[in-house]
Amino acid sequence: VQLQASGGGLVQAGGSLRLSCAASGTIFGIKDMGWYRLAPGKQRELVAAITSGGGTNYADSVKGRFTISRDNAKNTVYLQMNSLKPEDTAVYYCNADLIAAPRKGIYWGQGTLVTVSS
Repeated sequence: VQLQASGGGLVQAGGSLRLSCAASGTIFGIKDMGWYRLAPGKQRELVAAITSGGGTNYADSVKGRFTISRDNAKNTVYLQMNSLKPEDTAVYYCNADLIAAPRKGIYWGQGTLVTVSS
């Protein structure tokens, strides 16, 4: 079972990126999914989360700019990032609470780098 994140890159301030994170393996169900980020010199922070029912939660710093969504048929979570700012520069990690074999619980993706230039 693994999570594979993609979609990071270099973008100018004001631009947009869309991150994707797909879960694969023997998966029976997915509970909450989310995106975290880790910037140099800072602690890891929750960016956005989405429940199995579609309820969402965002960090104050990204509200109105980022949108989290999921496609349950594809076991995939997305993060649409608009109006990007230099302070959004970080490695973004996805996670998911999986009902899977051989282990159920929290899984993490490998991280994808987002760099926003001013």
